[in-house]
Amino acid sequence: MASNRKELLNATKKFCDAFSQKKDPQFILSMFTTRIPISAIEYGDPQQAPFLGRTFEGHDGVQEYFRIISELLSYENMSFSEYVVDVEEGKVSVKGRAKFTWLATGKAWDETFAYVLDFDEAKISRYQIWSDTGSAYLASLLNDGSTFIQPSSRYYSWSVLPVD
Repeated sequence: MASNRKELLNATKKFCDAFSQKKDPQFILSMFTTRIPISAIEYGDPQQAPFLGRTFEGHDGVQEYFRIISELLSYENMSFSEYVVDVEEGKVSVKGRAKFTWLATGKAWDETFAYVLDFDEAKISRYQIWSDTGSAYLASLLNDGSTFIQPSSRYYSWSVLPVD
């Protein structure tokens, strides 16, 4: 766990800046600890998108999360504010804003989201995301609203599924 507020805040700002500047996923992954197991989870219904509602564990898992996100989404104008540092727990919460686009459909939405980062010394050990999963799901629908496209990955294959 990081020993002071400034260290946690600086590590969080570096992480958020890397996202807003669209740094390489390997650079972002380097901000995670190698001392203890790491994880990432974006909360939501996994039927709405393959990156939602499941825990990506270990460096390979977190890298897979970033890969799936980059296959499906692009973003612009990402910014962060309202950092809340809990030194005792070794956590930082932050509010973010960005315009996201679902690449397969070209549909975009403005979103406010939140991160909670847990730290081991000055490195991230757990990355939690709360986002506008409903807007992401609606953006994934084709224009007639009848199908949902899932990405290719080792966990999923391209498929067009009817929407109930």
